[in-house]
Amino acid sequence: MSETLTDDAVSALMPDLRAVMREAAEIARPFFRLGGQTSARIWSKAGGSPVTEADVAVDAFLKVRLSSLVPQAAWLSEETADDPARIGHDLVWIVDPIDGTRAFLSGHPDWAIAVALLSGGQPLIGFVHAPAGGADYEAVRGRGATRNGEQIRVDGRQSLPGARITGPKPMLDRLTRGAGPDPDFSVIARIPSLALRLARVADGTVDVGMISGHARDWDLAAADLVLREAGGIVCDFNGDATPYNRPDPVHGELLAAPVVLRDPVLAAWGR
Repeated sequence: MSETLTDDAVSALMPDLRAVMREAAEIARPFFRLGGQTSARIWSKAGGSPVTEADVAVDAFLKVRLSSLVPQAAWLSEETADDPARIGHDLVWIVDPIDGTRAFLSGHPDWAIAVALLSGGQPLIGFVHAPAGGADYEAVRGRGATRNGEQIRVDGRQSLPGARITGPKPMLDRLTRGAGPDPDFSVIARIPSLALRLARVADGTVDVGMISGHARDWDLAAADLVLREAGGIVCDFNGDATPYNRPDPVHGELLAAPVVLRDPVLAAWGR
């Protein structure tokens, strides 16, 4: 079977993908307790990061359903053993069954289910679904981005002073030091889901999102497309856009911002 998806094929996929995302959310939702500890069983993966039975259940569901929708696509997910065969594929599903697991298990609403379909190493379709936050972000390459069905764009801010920024404190401190004597930044509480951190730049509620090293493809790919289609960019501190589906899907420090703010952020960072 050819790996290529035509525009018509992508359009035909979208209703089924939306249904799959809703079903995945219904699997996760019973384990989430707003403001309280999850009811799901929790254990630690190698390296100490937590995983819950909800992560595993959503991952297993998505593996079956997404693979049936696009059988020719390879698979890369946080909760599935990596298959190096994905490297040779044009189409690849990139999945984080619960992005922001620590938020999920502690009752914080900022967690999301993130699904991207890559084509040619770059996102073709991106979904970021935040059930507890009531936000559903969607993008198709070249067709714009939406939040709950409404078109979104990055904020129209043209310069860095006064920007709303979020991310790890050491990165925010460095940006602030480089931005001049009085950048007048508004610091927004760190958003635990990386996918939602990027999506909120896309919908204009955040201007600059900073991302520490060691993010993975599944943290970024879906929201990256949402942000690109809304007029933004995810890049490293050389200004290079984020690559996907490499043998090691790990990234260094990144920034997410409207395209017009990329160079001011890079200049401040380099000072």
